[in-house]
Order: sequence, then structure tokens, then C-alpha cells
Amino acid sequence: MAEGKINPKADFFFNQEKRWQQEVEKLRLICLDTGLTEEVKWGCPCYTHEGKNIVLIHTFKEYCALLFFKGALLQDPEGILIQQTENVQAARQIRFTGMHEIIDRQATIKAYIFEQIEVERKGLKVEMKKTADFAMPEEFQYRLDHFPALKTAFGALTPGRQRAYLMHFAQAKQTKTREARIEKYIPKILEGKGLDD
Repeated sequence: MAEGKINPKADFFFNQEKRWQQEVEKLRLICLDTGLTEEVKWGCPCYTHEGKNIVLIHTFKEYCALLFFKGALLQDPEGILIQQTENVQAARQIRFTGMHEIIDRQATIKAYIFEQIEVERKGLKVEMKKTADFAMPEEFQYRLDHFPALKTAFGALTPGRQRAYLMHFAQAKQTKTREARIEKYIPKILEGKGLDD
């Protein structure tokens, strides 16, 4: 496989003075060495193969990471792929807290990248949970049962928007907080908008 080329549009990410600068530069070289195409998506360097997203480099306060878009489909014999939160269905990260971890795992990282490319070549898809699989807070169910226009509007939302609302409402631990969240977002639901629209 031919080596990928540096995309000048992504340079801003690597040229910033930041905590993980050396680590992300090394991850960039590893990704390019696998022949991936370097792009910028969501403000981060994203590496694609034949137009399909394979991995993304991103940084956090505690670590930098390589995110595999369909990491849930990888074998992960090393046990290093991490699901960011319980609600993330497809993506998985390999997290790094120092250059030595990247150097030590370089061969493994490349193997995982090549496996992710194969997943895309085969057209494999992550089996996503249906909206019905997400917890329905009883406070919201009550509102849906007693407010037909809300039920209709909620049903007309895309499945992703429905899931986002259900997760947001269910995250609140107290009834009072759940009710306040539901009340706040009823107008947006009635307008056909998502949580972040």
C-alpha cells in the first residue's frame, strides 16, 4: 500500500502548541504510513480509505486518542479499544498518555487500521440499537400519553434525535430534574428540532 500524503489543511492541528503535540505527530505518521488519505473533519485530522472514515486523531485533557469509526467490529486481541461512553455504539478509541505507548504499540495500531480498512471494504455495519432499546423515562412517557401533539412530534423526529432526547432525559438522576429537562425541550420537539438544533 502506498504511503499517504500530508494534507496542509490538517497542519494547524499539529502545529498548535499543546500538551500532546509530539504524540499526535507520531500518530499522524503511523496513519499516513498505512496509505490512508488525510482530511480534516470535525476540526480534527481524519484518515479515510476510498472516501470511508477509518480513524480520527483527537486530544483530551488526560490523553490523546486514535478513534476507530467502526471499532466495535474489530477483533481487539490486545484489549486496548475503549468505548468512550455507554451510549457510543460504533466508535472505539485507543488512548495514549505518552509517546512510549505509541511507539510500543505501533505495529498493533497499524494492524488495527488495516483491519478497519477491511471492515469498510466488506461493507460491514455496526448493529445499532433501536430507539425502543433506550430507556423511556416515565415522566416523558406520561407527557407523551397525555399530550397527543407531543407524541406526534416526537414520533416524527429522526431516530437519532429521539435517542438524543431519551438519553438526555434519562441521565438526570432525580425526578424533578428529569421533569425540568422535559419541560425545557417540549417546545423544540414540537418544532421538529433535535436537542442541539
